[in-house]
Amino acid sequence: MVRKISTSLIVLFVAFGLFSFSTGKTEKYFEIAKNLDIFATLFKEVNNFYVDDINPNKLMKTGIDAMLESLDPYTNYIPEDEVEDYRTMTTGQYGGIGAIIGKRNSKTTILMPYEGFPAHTSGLKIGDEILSVDGVEVVEKNTNDVSKLLKGQANTKVKLKIKRYGVNEPIELELTRQKIKIDNIPYYGMVNDEVGYIHLTDFTSNASKEVKDAILALKEKGMKSLIFDLRDNPGGLLNEAINISNLFIPKDKEVVSTKGKAVEWNKVYATLNQPVDIDMPLVVLVSSRSASASEIVGGTIQDYDRGVLIGQKSYGKGLVQATRPLTYNSQLKVTTAKYYIPSGRCIQALDYTHRNEDGSVGKIPDSLKTEFKTKNGRSVFDGGGVDPDIVVTRKETPAILISLANKGYLFDFATIYASKHKTIGAAKQFKLSDEEYKEFIKSIEGKDYDYSTKVEKNMNELIESAKKEKYYEDIKEQIESLKTKVSHNKQSDLNKFSAEIKDALEQEIVSRYYLQKGIVEASFDNDEDVKEAINIFKDPAKYQKLLTKTSVK
Repeated sequence: MVRKISTSLIVLFVAFGLFSFSTGKTEKYFEIAKNLDIFATLFKEVNNFYVDDINPNKLMKTGIDAMLESLDPYTNYIPEDEVEDYRTMTTGQYGGIGAIIGKRNSKTTILMPYEGFPAHTSGLKIGDEILSVDGVEVVEKNTNDVSKLLKGQANTKVKLKIKRYGVNEPIELELTRQKIKIDNIPYYGMVNDEVGYIHLTDFTSNASKEVKDAILALKEKGMKSLIFDLRDNPGGLLNEAINISNLFIPKDKEVVSTKGKAVEWNKVYATLNQPVDIDMPLVVLVSSRSASASEIVGGTIQDYDRGVLIGQKSYGKGLVQATRPLTYNSQLKVTTAKYYIPSGRCIQALDYTHRNEDGSVGKIPDSLKTEFKTKNGRSVFDGGGVDPDIVVTRKETPAILISLANKGYLFDFATIYASKHKTIGAAKQFKLSDEEYKEFIKSIEGKDYDYSTKVEKNMNELIESAKKEKYYEDIKEQIESLKTKVSHNKQSDLNKFSAEIKDALEQEIVSRYYLQKGIVEASFDNDEDVKEAINIFKDPAKYQKLLTKTSVK
């Protein structure tokens, strides 16, 4: 065993050039070599003698994933067979038909064709069920396997057999795959005569050019104020975040700095170009799932007092990752540094292992925060995410609506509606009539969409606690009476939450005619963040006051 460890240690030292290192570092690398040897022998013994057959690849990946999970959520192992999916995620490019697919009622279904790509131009519609791909039946296959069948080299053919609602016989289509570049901006347009809106969903390559082009196009339409929507944007490429920030702030201004163990990788990133507009009133929308590059842009806008942030505290991801090549074409995405925005604060959550259901970091004690200053002297704080200047609490989605959506009843009704109505009005103006809503209610009669409200769940927990602590018999009568009062009634809920359900139905229906763009436009009337932004633009004095010496906490 000693000879084995010594051999491993020598190999490790030669690989890293560590012969000249101090005793402390020598001991550290001895521990690394020793534990690598232990791991290798353990892996071998388990594979040789474990009672059941073991898949070595799966077992190793499980071990690696568990090891990396103990570090942070963003350091990940990417095996060879997942590298292509990772590349798609970071570049937004792949060869295929250009459509989102998923399971609806256990059937592989077209959920959204991307406008202008083969799925859309060939006539595939939302709700179409995929029966086979190139003659391979896919009824029993999972979404990931079907997706792999649909993807392939650009300019190659793929044959689909689909089933469409209202059409008796299956439809056969031949599509030519092409290079799919998913836009970072699924929608931009005018909310009203003066307010423009840009929805950025990713920071893959070319994102900054897309945002710049959108701004210039909206200016030609008369835009005088801009709503820049970064809600639920998970981030992406650092250089794109810097270039997007540069569209709104002057040249040679610091955007972000990185600091990590590898000192030679530490760097300060500043704007390199002339901005597009440094004066136009700007609102940036953020949410609890706006992360990483989104937080760099939002935080930079806030630190330079360039615009007003509206929404919820952002996610709190202030860590930088780099991709390192491993053997056998696998890769390691590893956290290498923390990043700091212009005020000097790091928005990394103090505790990234415990989060609320919506992804937010929750309330952080003031004693754990450090105060920083924006350009105008406003107080801002670190500790987890970027705090908006105006907090808009997101309305809780009714339990009945969640159930109806999860069961696919909204989706199915929209598919049936589209088969009966060849056209509808503009997405912004489309409204479901009371009679049509009654049709929806009739369509779900007798169907299963049971659910429990939060009050009912809390009541059940109370009963369980009372029984455990032997108080239940003493308060049984009162509890049962209260339980009867809070017990939901499906018919009552369909009326009580009709506005929310109709809104969801309208967006689903509009998507059948106007795809992703239609969903965005249909949401404007009921979007609390957008409405708050418009109100701020209507009150220039309040807008300016928000950017002066006040605390963002």
